[in-house]
Amino acid sequence: MVCRRLGLGLLLVACVLVSRFAGAADEEGFRSLFNGKDLTGWDGDTTLWKVADNCVLGDSPGIKHNQFLCTKEEFGDFELKLEFRMKDGVGNSGVQFRTKKVPNSTEVSGYQADIGEKYWGCLYDESRRNKILVAPPAEFETKLKKGDWNEYTIRAEGDHVVLKMNGITTVDYREPDANIARSGVVALQVHSGGPMKVEFRNIRIKPLK
Repeated sequence: MVCRRLGLGLLLVACVLVSRFAGAADEEGFRSLFNGKDLTGWDGDTTLWKVADNCVLGDSPGIKHNQFLCTKEEFGDFELKLEFRMKDGVGNSGVQFRTKKVPNSTEVSGYQADIGEKYWGCLYDESRRNKILVAPPAEFETKLKKGDWNEYTIRAEGDHVVLKMNGITTVDYREPDANIARSGVVALQVHSGGPMKVEFRNIRIKPLK
């Protein structure tokens, strides 16, 4: 009986772990971009980017240039969901999309769903127009869980970009420039500056046809 109970207990633990990662991708049409074990499918500086506690961890001791962990695959129209947590709510990070790597540089160029002090929930244009394209409503930060887990939803379809954090729409943007790229990699950012840590988990994507 003891062995049987132990076996059932181990089975339950395994089910919880599987559901934490694979279950998110079981949402209709979604698939995981991160396997919870290693950085297969991603490119970046592995002295900064690691896997810890089944999360992607950006662990910066303080760096001079922005660093990015990029998918090897490119995406066009999609809905992307993930959860993030920034240690003590301090630092700057973000999720790049429809983004291109800049040759001979640590930088990338494209849209960023911003994360961090003074930029929570913004749509920023990284290394291209170098400005905030849309800022969230002021009252949004009352729903933000600084230092804890938050969910980001990024939807890009044609010229239309919508960002949601914890279910609240922070950005609803129409791109006026037809020359702006409508496909590219997804990338996670550790910003230049002082020491910081940011974690990502349950990263999944649904192509839109």
